[in-house]
Amino acid sequence: MEKKIFLASPHMSKEGYEQEFIKEAFDTNWIAPLGENVNKFEEEIANYVGTKHAAALSSGTAAIHMALKALDVKQGDIVFCSSLTFSATANPIIYQNATPVFIDSEKETWNMDPKALEKAFEKYPNPKAVIVVHLYGTPAKMDEIMEICNAHNVPLIEDAAESLGSTYRNKQTGTFGKYGIFSFNGNKIITTSGGGMLVSENAEKIQKVRFWSTQAREKARHYEHKEIGYNYRMSNIVAGIGRGQLKVLDERIKEKTEIYNQYKEAFATITDIKMQPVPVNTVPNHWLSVITIDKQSKVKPLDIIEKLEKENIETRPVWKPMDLQPVFKEYDFITASIDNQSVGKELFETGVCLPSDTKMTKEEQDVVIQNIKELFECN
Repeated sequence: MEKKIFLASPHMSKEGYEQEFIKEAFDTNWIAPLGENVNKFEEEIANYVGTKHAAALSSGTAAIHMALKALDVKQGDIVFCSSLTFSATANPIIYQNATPVFIDSEKETWNMDPKALEKAFEKYPNPKAVIVVHLYGTPAKMDEIMEICNAHNVPLIEDAAESLGSTYRNKQTGTFGKYGIFSFNGNKIITTSGGGMLVSENAEKIQKVRFWSTQAREKARHYEHKEIGYNYRMSNIVAGIGRGQLKVLDERIKEKTEIYNQYKEAFATITDIKMQPVPVNTVPNHWLSVITIDKQSKVKPLDIIEKLEKENIETRPVWKPMDLQPVFKEYDFITASIDNQSVGKELFETGVCLPSDTKMTKEEQDVVIQNIKELFECN
């Protein structure tokens, strides 16, 4: 194909909501520093997900970092973390000089395995925090995970970078733990080009995060600093884009779900292909539609990736788990699988993220589907 089909690219509203808020920022000369768009975006995100407070930051990574700092995670502390995720989930643990312990996934959601989490508590009874990821927009088993964390009196951080708008038992992801984080990176379901949000019920902590994120500058006539600060706050222009994008979030979720369902229907007769499961009591946002290929299949994930690449169609392997990453090789990994085989590793080796771009037409998705079907018909 001449036109590239993307995995997930930015999709501005056809109504031009983003431009309206950006123009307002220009008209009032609030370009780079904080302003009304930042304040309103925080309020609107908090209202959308059903929490009380939010801090708009430069990235989802910054939000995780600030959540760990707000929990006073420091050198010598252990933090349990989902292993099957992007490195941005784990990196902030190292920023705080703490020690990650990576927790394997389970097959029903691909997210943190509650049994492995229990096993981790048996080995490390006093972690400072737990970070759970809602992978590709599919909620983790929050009832079980929250029950375990509460039983051990350990706070939970939800990495909902990929799952804005997803619900578990009609409650938005990002609102179960002490802190939830969202990402507005260019490939997310809504984007501000770059940016993130930290949400919490704790007003005092969110205010403190805003303070740390603006270089920890004290209220004084001169520049006074009593703590180490960070340049993590979102700009007023970026927040304006976010406000416009938030207006079409429900529409984007609907479009992503239609893409997922079209793939599911198309591959229903190919027994070697399985879609990422949709667990009971959840409504995923289907940020990415992801398949796994049976290990015995003659068609391998790389065959799909390379064939589509030749057709100018973008795909991606499933995240390589953190316990397999060279940078984290010294840290412990806990799995609950009977044969001690990592579920995350299996998903990485058998999975493919398919084009899930909301600007992709049905005809373009048909081209993706047909190319994949051809591989299985030839084998």
